[in-house]
Amino acid sequence: PSGRGDSAAPTRPHALLPVLLDRVILSSRRRRREPCSGRAESLSPLGMAAPTMKERQACWGARDEYWKCLDENTEDASKCKKLRSSFESSCPQQWIKYFDKRRDYLKFKEKFEAGDFQPSKMTAKS
Repeated sequence: PSGRGDSAAPTRPHALLPVLLDRVILSSRRRRREPCSGRAESLSPLGMAAPTMKERQACWGARDEYWKCLDENTEDASKCKKLRSSFESSCPQQWIKYFDKRRDYLKFKEKFEAGDFQPSKMTAKS
């Protein structure tokens, strides 16, 4: 425990994902759609609110479909353009950036753990 009352903190980083995503600031697309009213958005920075459960689920579903397409097409993004577009229109921009980085990391980790990772020639020399 860190002494900040988080003694029950999750031990796996991916267990933090829902908590972190609930706190992400939404894209300007969402801001334009819902002006500040009496809801929680008046308490958050710049009048933005966290996405609803339905919006989060739609985002995660679009992400999962896009990732599945990439897996099935050996990472050929040109074959998954429609799903990428759906992913981008269903999720806040910050989430898209996070999910893209996460996928890259998970693919790297998968190769590394399988022993398929080959350091670049520049890395090997240093």
